[in-house]
Amino acid sequence: MRKGLLVGLVIGAVLIGVVSVVASAGADPSPTAQASSTGDDFGRSAIWVSGTGEVTAIPDMAVVSLGVEVEEDTVQVAMDKAAAAMDSVVAVLRANGVAEKDIQTQWFNIYPVRNWTEWDGTIVGYQVTNTVSIKVREVDATGRIIDAVAKAGGDLIRINGVSFTMDDPSKYYAEARAEAVGDAKEKAQQLADLAGIQLGAPFYISEGGGYTPTPIYMDYAMRSYEGSSVPMTPINPGETEIILTVQMAFTIQ
Repeated sequence: MRKGLLVGLVIGAVLIGVVSVVASAGADPSPTAQASSTGDDFGRSAIWVSGTGEVTAIPDMAVVSLGVEVEEDTVQVAMDKAAAAMDSVVAVLRANGVAEKDIQTQWFNIYPVRNWTEWDGTIVGYQVTNTVSIKVREVDATGRIIDAVAKAGGDLIRINGVSFTMDDPSKYYAEARAEAVGDAKEKAQQLADLAGIQLGAPFYISEGGGYTPTPIYMDYAMRSYEGSSVPMTPINPGETEIILTVQMAFTIQ
């Protein structure tokens, strides 16, 4: 009696398993498969392209990094001389049309000067450095201003570098952006024509980091003031190229 009951239970379990397998075979695909085949734009066939826009501009502003550097036996003496030299430099900048808002301190350092020929690096003095960044909105005056501050600062002056930019580059980026999108559309259409398919609407667009390469300096030769034998430091802004990229995806109809 018990043996027959056990056999019946085993047969019943087998039948339930068979029914479960059949039911599973006739069910809809898994939710994961459905998700990948839904109307998600990133899951459909598409044409992906990149476009580049380039615009050349003439810089209308110079940025000059300059300052004074003093080395003396004591901190106080070094600070006093650096302060006097910087006051002279700033006065010259203002006299040459550089606005107060366009003069910004970049860094101010005081640190010991050591004699490393001695094993213990004995302190032999102190160095004070005061550096500012200035904006010269009249680019043609850059060379003249550099000469003036060099004269005002004397042997203590330090000119760290000159770069050029645009006061408002937004319009140039807008032009580069429009050119980049046009370039991407043209590429997508060409690919569609070559493949014999119909190009659909764009469903994705992303702008890459636009950047401004280092300006091209066109003239470093020495030239003189008109009617004078005193040479002026030549500064030429050259041209700046703004480059911007976009990535776009188009549906295929």
